[in-house]
Amino acid sequence: MKKPPNNANSAKPELDLQIDRTLELPMYLQICQRFKTAIEQGHLHAGDRVPAVRALATELNLARGTVEMAYRILTDEGYLQVRGAAGTVVSPSLPQPALQKPQAPMPGQTVSGILDHDGKAPKPLQLGLPALDAFPRKVWNRIVAHRLRGSDPARLGYPAPAGYDRLRERIATYLGVSRGVTCLPEQVFITTGLRTTLELILSSLSTAGDEFWFEDPGYILARPFLQNAAVKVVPVPVDENGLMVEEGKRLSPYAKFAMVTPSHQSPLGMTLSLERRMALLEWASSVGSWIIEDDYDSEFRYQGRPLPALKSLDRNDRVIYSGTFSKVMFPGLRLAYVVAPVSAVARFQAVAYNLNAGCPYLLQAGVADFIAEGHFSRHLKKMRLLYAERRAITQRVFQEVLGDRIRIDLRPGGLHMLAKLGDHEDDVLLADRARELGLAMHPLSRWYINAKPQQGLLLGFANVIDEKDARRIAMKLKQAMS
Repeated sequence: MKKPPNNANSAKPELDLQIDRTLELPMYLQICQRFKTAIEQGHLHAGDRVPAVRALATELNLARGTVEMAYRILTDEGYLQVRGAAGTVVSPSLPQPALQKPQAPMPGQTVSGILDHDGKAPKPLQLGLPALDAFPRKVWNRIVAHRLRGSDPARLGYPAPAGYDRLRERIATYLGVSRGVTCLPEQVFITTGLRTTLELILSSLSTAGDEFWFEDPGYILARPFLQNAAVKVVPVPVDENGLMVEEGKRLSPYAKFAMVTPSHQSPLGMTLSLERRMALLEWASSVGSWIIEDDYDSEFRYQGRPLPALKSLDRNDRVIYSGTFSKVMFPGLRLAYVVAPVSAVARFQAVAYNLNAGCPYLLQAGVADFIAEGHFSRHLKKMRLLYAERRAITQRVFQEVLGDRIRIDLRPGGLHMLAKLGDHEDDVLLADRARELGLAMHPLSRWYINAKPQQGLLLGFANVIDEKDARRIAMKLKQAMS
């Protein structure tokens, strides 16, 4: 029997496949990324044999199915090739991105802890939080307790990967009434947040090397995920009318995806104009691209009614609509949803069953009941009034206390405001000083990629209880600025 070549015995010594169990990124995706990095950095070459599934699972102390899933994805994307009894090797014809240098890290890519998602009590001005003090906890506890007492043994099994059917029905109805989005329950898939939503979308529709329009500045926590995915991020600047579609077409005319926050641009707060919306839809239809609409806090608009979703204008089924219960209820639910295009439902279904263990039945059923009994709509109405009051107080008091050091121009909606600073200010240094005083604001400049960064502070106002609380927080910020 011929001996295998030296490079086929095992992975090279410098190959690091260890996983980090503290990360939110699923372990099978960590394995995928480790292999891709090893290939890009030259630690693995075409034809090199990789560890057997069973051996790697034992080495990493993982279930065999986790490693099998990673290998299956790497094989589908062209990084690995299965050769039966000869084992699995690095593909002789690697996908093009693997032959190039790794994409340079984006400024601000290291975002560990930047949004204070640490499970502890929220800090003043923290982003991404609704008014936790105003949520109807007694009603919620009663609904969940009722479900818990009445659940049958079948509900103790694994939840449906695509989501609880009653919740999917409630979401489809709600979107049709409030957001102008016409969809069937079968198109709605329940996820645990934007990250798993993006994972579901990309696993269903992307191939290695696809170009991906991303707002510049854009949602900072989506960037690391996309950077680690097998897509090429193309930063597209925004102006007062939102995403600059013509600039996107110049930078990457045939991009496979465009991700936008049309109702309340994250982080600047403007609304994508109708002209830009139509231009974006026309572009996607003409080149066969997908638009991911992140509609993260559109329910909270303080001037007029909530705007219809971009998806409501979509006549060619190119928009993938994404929503969340983190802002309208509370983030501890870890429940979000995505509306798949009709043409891609089968692919979403297959990927959901392969990758998703499902969200907890009890919480999904609780949200479905919360909506069905009318509590959801009443809560939203109450919160719109409360947030309008709290943001007005916060803006007025901060301007009084800080004077011309900041300028807060209120946008029509959202759960955060932007305090603009002068060009001579350093928003990163200021935010760090404020953090030392217990505040959780965020420097705007870190949200930029290629566009010239503005200096500003992003302030979450939803948990600023009253004028006294606003003044106390403003005085701390003044101390940080002194």
